[in-house]
This record gives sequence, structure tokens and C-alpha cells, in this order.
Amino acid sequence: MKSKLVLVLCALTILCLAPPAASSADQPIKIGLILPITGPAAAYGDMALAGLKLAHAHRPDVLGRPVELVLTDNKSDKVESTNAANRLIQRDRVDAIIGALSSSPTLAAAPIAEAAGVPMVSGWATNPLVTKGKKYVFRTCFIDPFQGGVAADFAYNDLKARRAAVMMDVSRDYSVGLGSFFLRSFKKLGGQVAQVVKYSHGDQEFSAQLGTVKAAGVDLIYLPGYLPEEPLIIRQAREMGLQQPFLSGDAAQADETVKIGGQAVEGLYLTTHFDEGGVSTQAGKLYAKAYREKYHKAPDALGALGYDTYNILLNAMAQAGSVKPAEVVKALEATKDFPGVCGRTSLVEHDAVKTAVILTIKDGKFIYVTTVEP
Repeated sequence: MKSKLVLVLCALTILCLAPPAASSADQPIKIGLILPITGPAAAYGDMALAGLKLAHAHRPDVLGRPVELVLTDNKSDKVESTNAANRLIQRDRVDAIIGALSSSPTLAAAPIAEAAGVPMVSGWATNPLVTKGKKYVFRTCFIDPFQGGVAADFAYNDLKARRAAVMMDVSRDYSVGLGSFFLRSFKKLGGQVAQVVKYSHGDQEFSAQLGTVKAAGVDLIYLPGYLPEEPLIIRQAREMGLQQPFLSGDAAQADETVKIGGQAVEGLYLTTHFDEGGVSTQAGKLYAKAYREKYHKAPDALGALGYDTYNILLNAMAQAGSVKPAEVVKALEATKDFPGVCGRTSLVEHDAVKTAVILTIKDGKFIYVTTVEP
């Protein structure tokens, strides 16, 4: 009897001395990031991550709890993206996911988040299929039907193009989708698409495709590509004597476009999401200033989208008063006129309705041309 009493007293002593269990209020809210940190699209991942880190520094907590960013590298690969989504959900137990960056990896990762019931928000995947039929998947960037229409209108009405060629990277959902939407919109305006030529990620020689374009006698080339192929194509086009203007999409807004393309990319036009020359909100002005102070260079669209995506997600959590998936989804669906860095954003059927910006490259820099309302 005495030995039993001693054991009970010892157990009570241990319980009294043991630290209290952490409450949910002490636990961080985990947000998983799926970005290309290595591989051919690492430059894009670096830009997006810079904006996300700045957003986290400016707003490190929500609901009275610290926010922890859990970074995964998908190498801009579809299989790596599904693996990253599974790790974040099953191993890291994240409350939400931001990513992936481009359309193809996001299309691969989205079904994983959807099946697990984990909110996923991409700031950069513009292909319309990303959110189609999804309950838990959102985006904070405009979609390609809008971007393609903006590009077609600019080509037809501002650049006075009437015959165009479209060059598509058939290995990228982004390129195929955006090229197709431009094609349809340009034809509706009365323009003629004289040639549609194809290439694939990893190609380095484009003389055959460019020869076809040259023979077609077009007055504009629409090239919704990625690094490094896009600036290589433009450089080779200029070497072959093609002097027509090139028009591209948001993936062209990267310092590497100028580094790889050099003088050849002077005069390139592109549609994108943000430029400090066209800032329309106080948040955008403050962001541009803070970004320059921290990184000592001009802010880009990918970073701005990362900043907005983080804040739109945290705003939804704050509005919901919870990180429960169903409540966060409901709050995201109610997002209207969010005054972000890239302008006011509303989420309609899980897609962002927002302005587009048109830039050109002059003297090796991206120069603001105009803003297009949705």
C-alpha cells in the first residue's frame, strides 16, 4: 500500500512540474509555398518569394497567432508540384497553400489540395482551367482570356497590326492557352492570324519556325513564352532580319529577359499585372517604396502578386475569424475590391477581376505604357 502511495505522489509531482501543453493560440498558422527555387524557372520563383517575404515581414501574424511560411521547391515540374502539395498537407499540416507559380505546375498540384480540402491560392497561374470546378482553389491574378483580349486589342488598335503570327510553347499550358485566346480575340477584331508555329521548352534553335513567320509577311509576332526560350527567339529573329514588333505576356517581365535578349528585346511589348509607373493604390505606392529599400531594385509583377496573395489570404482568415477551410473559402469568395498592390481585386467564381498593365522595354528597362480596366 505504501509503495502504491509513493508512486501516485511521484506521478502527481511530475504532472505539476511538466510544462503546460501549448494551446492552439500559441501554435503558428502554417502557409505552404510551392515555388520554383531551382531549375529553369528559378528566376520567377525568386521574384515571387521576394514579395511573399516582404508581405510576411509587414504582417507576421493573424488571429493573434504567428504565421509560419513553409517553402517547397517544385523546380517548375508537374510531378514535383504534386509531391510538394502532398508533403505540405500530409507532413507539414499546413492551413493553406500559396502556389504553384505557373499554370502547368498549378494544374498538377491543385487536385491534391482540392481532395484534401485545403485552401490553395495561386498568385500567378493564369490558365482558366486552374480553378474550374474547384471549391478550395483560387487565384489572385487575372486569367488568360482577359490577358489575351487585352493583348489583341493593343495589337490591333494601338500597334495597328492586321496580320499576326503566334508562336506557342506547346509544352506549357500557359503559352498554349494565352496564344489561343489572343488568336480568337485578334480575329474578332478583324485581324488575320497568318501563321501559328510551335516550339517546346528546352529548344534552342528556332530558325525553322522563324523562317515560316518571315515568309508569311506578318506585321506583328505574338510570343507568350517563358524564359529562356522567349528572349532567345527574339534574338534569333532579329539576326534573321525580322524587324516586326514582338508582343508577349506577363512571363516576359523578368530581368533575365533583358540579360538574355540584350539589344534584341528593345521595343518588346508585354501585358502584365503591375508596374510602379501605373500604381493606383496607396498600398502599391508603399510597396514600391518598401521593395526598393529592401532589395535595392525596381519592384516586379511576380513579387507584387506574391505580396497581394499573402494579404488576400490573411484577410480572408481574419474575416472568417478562423483557419477552418470552409470558413476561409467562404471569406475568399466574398473578397471584393481588395485594395492591393496591383490595384483593386475582386474574386469572382474563384478568379481575380482586376486591371492589366502594358509595358515596353526601352534602354534595357521595363517602361509603363498604359493600364487596361477589366
